[in-house]
Amino acid sequence: MPAMSAPLTFSGVLPANLLPLQADLSIDDPAYRAHLRWLVDAPGVTGVVVNGHAAEVASLSREERRQALAIALDEVGGACPIISGVYADGTQDAVALARDAKAGGAAGILVFPPTLFMWGAQLKPDMAIRHYSDIAGAVDIPIIVFEYPPASGIGYTPETLAKLAEIPTVVGVKDWSNDIVAFEQNLRAIRATERPVAVLSSFTMSLMATFLLGADGAISGMGSVVADLQAEMFEACQKGDLERARGGNDRLAPLVRVFYAPPFVDMHNRMKEARR
Repeated sequence: MPAMSAPLTFSGVLPANLLPLQADLSIDDPAYRAHLRWLVDAPGVTGVVVNGHAAEVASLSREERRQALAIALDEVGGACPIISGVYADGTQDAVALARDAKAGGAAGILVFPPTLFMWGAQLKPDMAIRHYSDIAGAVDIPIIVFEYPPASGIGYTPETLAKLAEIPTVVGVKDWSNDIVAFEQNLRAIRATERPVAVLSSFTMSLMATFLLGADGAISGMGSVVADLQAEMFEACQKGDLERARGGNDRLAPLVRVFYAPPFVDMHNRMKEARR
């Protein structure tokens, strides 16, 4: 694969934090701060993603998303970069959330695909390119593209990812393609652009395989529980220490089976129970 022409903005293991809530569904500030501190103290953690799936972003109001980011920056912002999720169906809503993230002090944003893309946007890649280009044109902040499984209808093709990687402020792709063949195709397409765009695996059901293929790190909700183990396995893969990497993978396997067992929607509830 072609070498990248400049250093990566984000790489390594960036867990997506869980968000502890009170019985009234307000943010549990002390528990959230303790969780964030635990994450950044884990060896090998290079950043934290707030307002992601693990933090139940779809259920948060705009103000709660600002609050979650503000708490994270106050508690651990001096220790590592904090990236904020941008979860919205409309481009203008996404721009507004990106502006919130920049004003709040986020080091970058993770842009989710609009769910309406499942109606056939894979056949109209200009929709995705326009969505990201408009966000990039309105807000000067590093962008990570969130790649979903192709079968979901809102995953981008390798060709579309390559075009998104040409947007100057796109610095990464969180790849949750959940298909090792698709992952490798995406990786090769992004590398072929020769731009410094990190490929950050979210393929936590087969994380070691993506590390060995050449992922630059991981963004993972499961990292909210086992960031240290993921970082250890990533380091082993980087050094070509396969025996150590396999050992780490074997340690993670029982948790993978438990967290991602049906129904899939309960995965983050299970992770919260594991952290109690």
